[in-house]
Amino acid sequence: MKVVLFAFNGEAMCFVHVLLNALEMHGKGWDVKVVIEGSACALPEEYAADPDHGFSKLYFKVKGLGLIDCVCKACSNKLGALEAVEAQGLPLCDEMTGHPSMARYMAQGYQVITF
Repeated sequence: MKVVLFAFNGEAMCFVHVLLNALEMHGKGWDVKVVIEGSACALPEEYAADPDHGFSKLYFKVKGLGLIDCVCKACSNKLGALEAVEAQGLPLCDEMTGHPSMARYMAQGYQVITF
């Protein structure tokens, strides 16, 4: 199974479900990718800045497994998080007028799920 999880919502309780689902799917041997978009682009900076944040360990586990495929360049820039995203070494996507393209993933056979 090939799944890409697009995380648009920057609300922490929503984003944590993206992370949990990514870990579960990865654990089942699925090809899973996480794309961070919209207001969620501010969360990598928040989690890196506060290692005691309740979701930081979960975020860094997903990041460490290489499940974060990319972060939206346009939204990161708009939110003032671009430097923090780059400092974490996260890949940026911008092929659709500055944003990641769902069509690219679909063309590669991924099922797209949005949060």
